[in-house]
Amino acid sequence: MTTRATKGDDAQRPQYPIESVDNALRILLLLGERRNVRLTDVSEYLGVATSTAHRLMAMLLYRGFVRQPEGSRAYEPGPSLTTIAFSVLRQVDVRARMHPYLERLSSGLGETVHLGRLDGDTVSFVDAVESPRAVRVGSRLGKTMPAHCTSSGKALLTMLDETAIRTLYPDEKLPRLTPQSVTKRSVLLKQVAEARDRGYATSLEESEDGVASVSVPLGEYGGARYALNVASPQGRMTDETQAEIAAGLMAVATEVRSYFL
Repeated sequence: MTTRATKGDDAQRPQYPIESVDNALRILLLLGERRNVRLTDVSEYLGVATSTAHRLMAMLLYRGFVRQPEGSRAYEPGPSLTTIAFSVLRQVDVRARMHPYLERLSSGLGETVHLGRLDGDTVSFVDAVESPRAVRVGSRLGKTMPAHCTSSGKALLTMLDETAIRTLYPDEKLPRLTPQSVTKRSVLLKQVAEARDRGYATSLEESEDGVASVSVPLGEYGGARYALNVASPQGRMTDETQAEIAAGLMAVATEVRSYFL
């Protein structure tokens, strides 16, 4: 019996599907089920001509998603596919390892805590624990924000040298999210340098009105850079509270680096 790739719920099918992309993705799903495949397997699996299957496999081969062992006509998972798989696993591993620390910080400080990752000039929030308080900052889990507008982003930028930061921000003018956002690269460089010296970065309504936050860099793991963030309503972020949060974050960061980063 010939197996067929799962096409998913028809209700979720895109309005304008691209058949060649769909077929390439279905081939990758097939490689997840079998050790190797031949052109005839792919042709039968997709219900396409062998020539079409050959063109699809040639493109996957070119991009490193499949490989052909010398002297074989079979295709196996390639280095690009392996790299992606391990990258995803490393990210899951980081979240799993860090989540207890996020829970500890949120419980101790009573505020929302995030784990952020630097992706180019943006921050991706990959894990979060919300404050138990009625008035709190909501989770940003799964969201992406401009790095220069967040304390997490500025903490992450402390792990780059000035040349790398200038490469990320080739223009002096930076986009604004709120009236408090940093809009000049020169100001951002100064804030990042200050954050690097003191060990933590801050944001006061720079990414969202009424939200203040403190962040510390964790380090690099699996090729990605991570930071911890505590966010609270602006009215609760006094100088004393900010110092307490910064001290708590830096203590956790030191502990985390000692164990696995």
